[in-house]
Amino acid sequence: MLITGGGQRIGLHCAQRFVEDGYHVTITCRNFRKEWAENPLEGIDVIQADFSTIEGIEEFIDTIKSQGKKFRAIIHNASQWLDDSEGYESFQTMFMIHMQAPYMINNACDVLFYDNGPADIVHVTDYGAQHGSGKHVAYASTKAGLENMTLSYAKKLAPRVKVNSIAPFLIMFNKWDSEEYKEKSLNKSVLGIEPGPEVVYQGVRYLMDNIYVTGECLNLDGGRHL
Repeated sequence: MLITGGGQRIGLHCAQRFVEDGYHVTITCRNFRKEWAENPLEGIDVIQADFSTIEGIEEFIDTIKSQGKKFRAIIHNASQWLDDSEGYESFQTMFMIHMQAPYMINNACDVLFYDNGPADIVHVTDYGAQHGSGKHVAYASTKAGLENMTLSYAKKLAPRVKVNSIAPFLIMFNKWDSEEYKEKSLNKSVLGIEPGPEVVYQGVRYLMDNIYVTGECLNLDGGRHL
């Protein structure tokens, strides 16, 4: 398994759950976490990668090729949330991470998957990819681009590789989120809960295990669209 952006939160949870299910996992992260030096992640290889530049993406692809790694699935989870007020450079950064990196890695997938057996690519997008955002135009737009790539790669890589996306709304809060923010966010969906990262893992497993689903988006939004 390859999970980009797997050093924390949802990505790390999914990586650890895949290890529990018998997979060896490779994750990427921008920076190594200090606690990993004393307590290495069991069953997980960590590759430090900078997806904000072409050179960083190429270096990552060269690294996994040189190590001869083969994967059952590639999960594009790497993401960065930047506000529009942070300047035009923020759009370029998110474009690189949300679109350029998956594009380049997907184009190299012919040598990254096992020669035989099932293969999957899962793009983790966002609720805003389908609905837009007046406050976070750059973020929503680049996530929408990633979601559109789901359709293109599902066509391009079929029938060898299934390609789907997952669009989450609210999965888990940050420790610094205020009670006011939490209440406001929970009230946006009809289910009104903070489900936790396990629902994303369940979604990924569904897309991997179902042999007849490709080019689809699995919405994990608690009924936010209703």
